[in-house]
Amino acid sequence: MTKEQAKESIGKLMDRFREHREEYHSPDYNEAKTRQDFINPFFKALGWDIDNERGDSESYREVIYEDKVVVRGKVKAPDYGFRLQGSGKKRLFYVEAKKPSVKPALKLNRESAYQLRRYGSSAQAGVSILTNFEDFIIYDCSRVPNVDDSASVARLKHIHFEDYVTEFDFIYDTFSHEAVTKGRFDKFVQSDANKKGKDTLDKRFVQSLDEWRQYLAKSMATGNRKLDDEQLNFAVQLTIDRMIFLRFCEDRAVEPYGQLQKAVAKGDSYKNLFSLFKLADDKYNSGLFDFEKDTLTPSLKVDNKVMKNIIDELYYPQCNFEFSVMPVEILGNAYEQFLGKVIRITPARSVKIEEKPEVRKAGGVYYTPQYIVEYIVKNTVGKLIEGKTPKEISAIKIVDPACGSGSFLLGAFEYLLNYHINWYHQNPLLRRGARGEVFTPQGTLTTHEKKRILINNIFGVDIDANAVEVTKLSLLLKCMEGETEASIHQQMAMFHERVLPDLDHNIKDGNSLIDTDFYDSQIDLGYERKIKPFSWNKGFPQVFKQGGFDAVIGNPPYGALFSDKELTYFKGNYSTSVWRGESYLLFVERGLRLLIDKGQLGFIIPDTVLNLRFTQSLREYLLCNSKLKEVVSLPSNVFSGATVDTILLLTEKGEKINTFHPSAVEIKVFGKKESIKAVANPKRHFFAKTEDWKNQSAFNLQIDGLENTVLRRIEQTERRIDDIAEMYSGVKTYEVGKGSPPQTEKVRDGKPFTSEKRESKIWQPFFDGKDIGKYQLLWNQNNWINYGSWLAAPREPQNFKGEKILIRKIIGKTLISTYIPDTSYCNTLLFVLKLKDKSYTYKSVLGILNSSTIGWYFRKKFQISEEDTFPQIMIRDVLQFPIPKINEKKLMELEDNVDLLLQLNHDLQTEKLPANIEQIKTRIAHSEEKINKLVYELYQLTPEEIKMLEGGGHE
Repeated sequence: MTKEQAKESIGKLMDRFREHREEYHSPDYNEAKTRQDFINPFFKALGWDIDNERGDSESYREVIYEDKVVVRGKVKAPDYGFRLQGSGKKRLFYVEAKKPSVKPALKLNRESAYQLRRYGSSAQAGVSILTNFEDFIIYDCSRVPNVDDSASVARLKHIHFEDYVTEFDFIYDTFSHEAVTKGRFDKFVQSDANKKGKDTLDKRFVQSLDEWRQYLAKSMATGNRKLDDEQLNFAVQLTIDRMIFLRFCEDRAVEPYGQLQKAVAKGDSYKNLFSLFKLADDKYNSGLFDFEKDTLTPSLKVDNKVMKNIIDELYYPQCNFEFSVMPVEILGNAYEQFLGKVIRITPARSVKIEEKPEVRKAGGVYYTPQYIVEYIVKNTVGKLIEGKTPKEISAIKIVDPACGSGSFLLGAFEYLLNYHINWYHQNPLLRRGARGEVFTPQGTLTTHEKKRILINNIFGVDIDANAVEVTKLSLLLKCMEGETEASIHQQMAMFHERVLPDLDHNIKDGNSLIDTDFYDSQIDLGYERKIKPFSWNKGFPQVFKQGGFDAVIGNPPYGALFSDKELTYFKGNYSTSVWRGESYLLFVERGLRLLIDKGQLGFIIPDTVLNLRFTQSLREYLLCNSKLKEVVSLPSNVFSGATVDTILLLTEKGEKINTFHPSAVEIKVFGKKESIKAVANPKRHFFAKTEDWKNQSAFNLQIDGLENTVLRRIEQTERRIDDIAEMYSGVKTYEVGKGSPPQTEKVRDGKPFTSEKRESKIWQPFFDGKDIGKYQLLWNQNNWINYGSWLAAPREPQNFKGEKILIRKIIGKTLISTYIPDTSYCNTLLFVLKLKDKSYTYKSVLGILNSSTIGWYFRKKFQISEEDTFPQIMIRDVLQFPIPKINEKKLMELEDNVDLLLQLNHDLQTEKLPANIEQIKTRIAHSEEKINKLVYELYQLTPEEIKMLEGGGHE
């Protein structure tokens, strides 16, 4: 059906509704008739296979009819869930149908709006629709609903049926099947729903987890005085995990609804819950309820009121979440934040919940977005299993060596499940295994088949024992998806086995970076328990019998805190170890070591791996030991609130070789505001170790062949700024005795340490970043410093004595620096350059630093995007700039032009007449152009290279 035909069809529905409207408003005209007569034809006109005319199995239907009644019989699942074929269980949007005579009117119906939003929010559907055909109401489901919300809260649009024709373009271009497949629906969700500010599901769930942890921790610490910090953290975590697991099972009709509430209704709530936990162990065998392993929690005492409050908050109406549709991935997202904190018992037996030190250092916990997980999994696991049979896939081993809450393992498991479903659909004669049919009547994999895949393929390690338990919980819940109470009982009766696998042999607690040989030099048992050495060969003996893992995936820790003993160990065991012990370098090396030959590694890591000096060891290791497959430079908005920019590293394990052959790598570079979902045609790039390794000192994603040639030509210059000059940071002023507060006016003994006026002759000029322009000082004599009365860091007055070049930390298209002839000081937004080689002069060096050549070199060398609003330069960067030798003639030409520019910019500040101002600006531009040409000659650039550098393009 074309768009015009769809419009005509909906127009006919409008005519019929208008003609018999009074009849449709009668109490006898119910919801079922409304769906059959109007809502089904409406969405059929929009191109949806509403009646499953293709005859797809339940797991492949585009439109799912939801008919399960949950939550005390009061909340009914939305009538329709819309998805694209092959997209798994993810719903794009829900539609809740009502009859035209619903009271109160649909636009005012608070209960109907809450039901729809609760399901949409829990299922991560961006928007959903409430309709009785007479009204078509779109709700933003990215915001978590509250039961007291009015019907207008989170409402994006209301369309009356009389306006369907005038609003048809919007309806069709947003909700039709064609609109969804072409991405227009996604654009609507992102542009409209997300503009309104939201209390997202994962944030609300984290808040709930934090509250439950606080309740339990206080009660357990008070009632069980022998518990130490480690035991308390273990007990609290495990108790929450058990309740959430059973609550998920209830809403998914695997467990009787409300059993947790009944358990805490009377008697000892905590003991009553343990009766349920023990029954769960008999049924599930998940390890989560293993009381042979857990001897701590059964004997604990917990206040009845605490348990009842937590349980009540897991049920409607207090609970904002609908667990029957909540993606398991949301649980991982919330738990990632939850695991960033730890419980500590004070001497008075009160409890404090604090951020872990490594989390404080990193500035928070940053959960890997789902689309990043999916991309890495598709390009590692996906490539390994492509075209393989289930039997062949069973030998493939996938590991995340820092699994955290399990998001990557969950993504890999989901990918494997979908692949198996598709394979069995395409090969129906092979669906019967040793235990019979691998499909349920609904067209999904049986729990036995999911268990087999999980045990055979998925492995993980994490140093945090609680993270390990969360990973297991997430994987087990994924394994339970699609099951019912009847299917569970049938499996137990048929196969005489418990439903879920014990994941203790797959997901382990330990230090992925430190093997048990660490014990050889240690005798401090308490210290060893913190380090948690882990032997990969002994931990996964069956995996290493076949040589190792086939895929290593994940988001390894960045900037972890290490002790001196750990750093010493790394130095002796890792070729990528550096003095600062950067953890992600070590994890990449460890990951490659874990792989079999031609195994795939996919990590998201900081982009500092591309060009910084301290990450050189990893770049060399990658070229020596692997074949780089793909490098994806990600936009800066991947991790909300994080300051680190990231890349995706996809590489294949290869045998170590003595010669270095160029390897074609697919490079995908995204603008800072682009989405990884919309990849343009990637470019090919070559990374190789050449005879002169220093010239291959970075993985540069921003340049092409000619640009690389120019970079290398500039770098062939023998000298660096480091050879001819010294550089210093500006003054970091302190308020005496109070650490390092913000840079505001400071006071010492009643007198300002910095002042807006010069108090006496000992006060010296003090410059801020904004006071320095290109070849000009913009200071208005409004900031002075008494540096001699109390020295702030740095404490060397000689750094600021006499003439110098001041360079702004934040640059433009070129560096921004100027010459300062006299003693003066500056803050940390400026750098001080002092010459030590008398064959150069300050003004000749200033001309080179401010040139378009150096500006281009810095941006290309350090991969600064045009979209970087405030790019910053560091002292270490400037010191590495190549500086050409200058003969006397060229030096004098540079000096003359820089002198002229300094004077012209000074004159520009005082000139008032517009005509004179324009004339000065023209002369400034001419002089800068002359300096640029002189610098081109110094670096021996060709006309073609100059044209490219000036932005004229090149072949």
